Amino acid sequence: MKNNIFIFTLLFIFSSILFAQKNIVKEDEFKVFGNCGQCKTRIEKALKIKEVKKVKWNKKTKMLKVAYLFPAIKIDSLQQRIAAVGHDTEKFNAPDSVYKKLPACCLYRDNPKTH
Repeated sequence: MKNNIFIFTLLFIFSSILFAQKNIVKEDEFKVFGNCGQCKTRIEKALKIKEVKKVKWNKKTKMLKVAYLFPAIKIDSLQQRIAAVGHDTEKFNAPDSVYKKLPACCLYRDNPKTH
């Protein structure tokens, strides 16, 4: 009986180690549309979550660099979070209702060269 318990415990520990998903820090880069410093603040703030370790948006190139825990969060969900606050990404467009509420200087679809 003690041997069975010991074997079961070892199997449980081994399977836990074998099948446990370990998060790795993954870095990606993608385009996010915006115009100004307010856009930068809004875009970067949208990704201030525990799974994101580093985020930086470049106003001139429109490129966002992000380091995040994978597979705890996926790149598509990060792009969706940005679209939800009013900024189009390579894969997702911001809802028109949200976009229209942005400050005038941030309306990149209407006037991409505001700044």
